[in-house]
Amino acid sequence: MRFVHTSDWHLGRSFHQVGLLAAQARYLDHLVDLVRSERVDAVLVSGDVYDRALPSPETVLLLSDAVTRIVDAGARVVLSSGNHDSAIRLGFASDLLARSGLHIRSSVADVGRPVLVGDVAVHPLPYLEPAAVAESLGATQRTHAAVLRAAMTRVEADLAQRSGPSVVMAHAFVTGGATTDSERDISVGGVSAVHPEVFSAAGYAALGHLHGRQEISDRVRYSGSPVVMSFSEARHTKGSWLVDLTGDGAHPVVDAGFVEAPVERPVRVLRGDLEDLLRDPGLDGAEAAYCQVTLTDAARPLGAMERLKRRFPHTLVLRWEPQGVPVSLESYAARVGVRRDDLELCCDFLGHVRGGVAAAPEERLLLRDALDASRVEQARHADEIGAMLPGFEDLFGPGAEPRSGVA
Repeated sequence: MRFVHTSDWHLGRSFHQVGLLAAQARYLDHLVDLVRSERVDAVLVSGDVYDRALPSPETVLLLSDAVTRIVDAGARVVLSSGNHDSAIRLGFASDLLARSGLHIRSSVADVGRPVLVGDVAVHPLPYLEPAAVAESLGATQRTHAAVLRAAMTRVEADLAQRSGPSVVMAHAFVTGGATTDSERDISVGGVSAVHPEVFSAAGYAALGHLHGRQEISDRVRYSGSPVVMSFSEARHTKGSWLVDLTGDGAHPVVDAGFVEAPVERPVRVLRGDLEDLLRDPGLDGAEAAYCQVTLTDAARPLGAMERLKRRFPHTLVLRWEPQGVPVSLESYAARVGVRRDDLELCCDFLGHVRGGVAAAPEERLLLRDALDASRVEQARHADEIGAMLPGFEDLFGPGAEPRSGVA
């Protein structure tokens, strides 16, 4: 059996308010071409097909079109639900769709029921939230390890009746895997880590949830997400595993190679003083990339984002971490605790956010004019409100005064 191991499509995801649907569509086009050129028997998607439980209509259409083209190219498609998916919505009409080559496993009732691809038994395990499924699976504890062991007991019971190779698909955090900033924490409800030995009965464990490509062992792998979803993944190579499984029993021969995915737009993490970044010829390749920039200038440069975007127009995140500047351990609130007038407070705050660079005389004038205009506007607004409201004597009679708590 030749199959593609992929996961964590997160269709509909945004990257710092930039939609990723075009990049995801490009990956799916690549996947269809891969299925056709490599004569793939099955595409296994190990969870987090969608990014949210209620995907948008265009996201659903993208998935529908992709799985249709993959099946038309000659491969079966096996989807299992992840922690981002709505298991019920993803599993709609699954029995009917299976007749056309699209196999969806999203419920506890599906655990132990394989998808047969030739003589290979593929066991897709949906994401198993311990608090929700421990009792129905007969798990001894409400932990991810316990519920996956219980699920694998059902899988092993099925495999005991078969002689061919097997694949298990699971969406979990397996010990030895490296996390990124873009995965949702699944530790709520129990201890999240699962030992890879849980999958020892499988010829190959096709894992999802972690967004970086990883080999826990030669038989236990993460494919990672096919597109970058956080700047912590800037050094990742995205793609899918192309796996040939031959032989019999629990220990077939596994021949796996990683196929890189196309990159819609690269991602770069830049760090340094603003002027150095703007002049550095070695950063020409970052001009077309999504950029996260950390400025190390001693003082926060004025107009930094505008200047950066003239060279790096796709800058999405700007940070400031001044180097060589003494760091006060006193909080800003404590430093301004002493009573000051409004102008001094504004000037102090401007100096705080700029790393100690005090307000210039012309800036003080601008702030003073803004405060004066604000006071005038507040007074005018108060007069308008007062003119619309009756006085206390009108409401409560002659000589009435507001009581405590009435203003």
